[in-house]
Amino acid sequence: MDSAKPYRSQIRERGQLTIPKAIREKGELYDGEAVIIIPVGDAILVSPQKLGLEEARRAIRKLMKRSGVTAEELLEGLKEERAKLYEETYGTKDG
Repeated sequence: MDSAKPYRSQIRERGQLTIPKAIREKGELYDGEAVIIIPVGDAILVSPQKLGLEEARRAIRKLMKRSGVTAEELLEGLKEERAKLYEETYGTKDG
């Protein structure tokens, strides 16, 4: 499988996304398996949860380099995402 080949999919009503079979096989993603989803700039990294820490670091570095996102931008984006998640879960910090 050519790793740079784009695949087209559609997000369904409840946020479900079908990952093409060729990608699932290459990534060793199986039915019911947990994945980690990491937003990086304008991209999204989906990885099997069993991915080791060093492998995850390498994958993130590669994606950052490809997308031109700096470590500072990534950390700021994560900070913003945490704030949004907090607000969605608990409401605003002000009450």
